[in-house]
Amino acid sequence: MELSIDILWMVLGVLLWLVGMVGCFLPVLPGPPLAFIGLLIQQLREPTPFSTTFLVILLGITIVITAIDYVIPIYGTKKFGGTKYGVWGSTIGLVIGFFAGPLGIILGPFIGAFIGELMANQSSQQAFRAALGSFLGFVAGTLLKLVCCGIMGWYLIISFF
Repeated sequence: MELSIDILWMVLGVLLWLVGMVGCFLPVLPGPPLAFIGLLIQQLREPTPFSTTFLVILLGITIVITAIDYVIPIYGTKKFGGTKYGVWGSTIGLVIGFFAGPLGIILGPFIGAFIGELMANQSSQQAFRAALGSFLGFVAGTLLKLVCCGIMGWYLIISFF
């Protein structure tokens, strides 16, 4: 009976980690926190695979990366002369782009920010510049989340052995 419960925790942890990986691209899903919960659930197994210190450090990293992820696109957009319209456009473009596949995920934030800046009465040159800043911020945030979730995935896998 105990083995089947451990398998349940392992499967649930992997599923949460997978949803966390998807959350690295979708702003509506908190990627790293979900992946962290997948690791945390592994503590319900016998024996527990992680130390408390390890989990506290990883929780701190998860919180910092999640907070930074909200700041980087705004910083990128503003650094390149954008407005809140560009930030909102980038977010909406990402959500719409997700349904267009990998290319949509890459181009959606850029196109959305560009359209948002045009709606804010920016020149097309300024809108392009702000869209580029938003896009670079999105890419940087996504890479940070992917690295964080990738590391958690590694620890999740090695906890099985």
